[in-house]
Amino acid sequence: MGNFGVDYEDARILGRAPIMDATRISDGELVVLKKIDKSVHPYEEELTRYLGSVPLALEPQNHCIPLLEVLHPPNEPDVIILVLPLLLPFYEPRFRTFGEAIDFMQQAFEGIKFLHDHLIAHRDCMFMNIMMDPKPLYPNMFHPVDPHKSRDWKGGAKHYSRMTHPTKYILIDFGISRRYRPEDMPPLEAPIWSADRTVPENIKEERCNPFPTDIYLIANVIRLYFLNLYDGFDFISPLITDMMQDDAEKRPTIDVVTARFDQIVGNLSKWKLRARLKKRIEWSVAGLFRSGAHIIRTTSYMLRGLDPIPTRRT
Repeated sequence: MGNFGVDYEDARILGRAPIMDATRISDGELVVLKKIDKSVHPYEEELTRYLGSVPLALEPQNHCIPLLEVLHPPNEPDVIILVLPLLLPFYEPRFRTFGEAIDFMQQAFEGIKFLHDHLIAHRDCMFMNIMMDPKPLYPNMFHPVDPHKSRDWKGGAKHYSRMTHPTKYILIDFGISRRYRPEDMPPLEAPIWSADRTVPENIKEERCNPFPTDIYLIANVIRLYFLNLYDGFDFISPLITDMMQDDAEKRPTIDVVTARFDQIVGNLSKWKLRARLKKRIEWSVAGLFRSGAHIIRTTSYMLRGLDPIPTRRT
């Protein structure tokens, strides 16, 4: 019996309409092509270029996606195609320890602070727009459609852990982002709906400062993907609650957020940071298996002298 078409890797397509994967001919690098209608998103190319320019691109606090190239399709003057590196959703593969989760939060806050320090409001920093550089974790990369599959779709994609191979988390999609001048601060803008439909000021449809909106959005990512899924995050719950206040003016600035976060992390023991993330709903047998595997991994990490927060040692 012959193979079906879906058995071949090139039969798989990405689900997001303006996005497609590609391979750069010069070096075989996997990339992503993103189609932009400049009449709809006139600032995305400009902001992506600016954030990827020197010296900003060299600053370690910069967590914005680099721009590799811009293509101009013939006969479509309002359309450009951004060539971007292939990234992975921040939650793949699964987080295993509190230290790994803290590393993500620290980098996410750092990335928002970098934008705000340069007077840029992201305005859509929800979960789909926070990605991860997969190269440290995936030695042979993966298929763009399914990170669990190899590039040729013939097997599983091998990957390391965040603990042994620290990675960088990256902010993407500046389609509704805005950059302001110092004399424009604080700005008042008509709300723009992001993919997160819970933002209070957007629901009220009142002119607002977009910088506190970023604070709400990044806090909601942490609430949804950590506080709601796992036990043991009580230590950061008050900060997340403050960041998600209905009154945007009462939310802390990103400078206050990072200062409070650093203080919180400084009070956590290494045992807490090395502890296993236990889902709120977990089958008991699976929990026993994961706990045993976790003890073995953690012992190995300790013998190797690895810091429980991955990027703190790089």
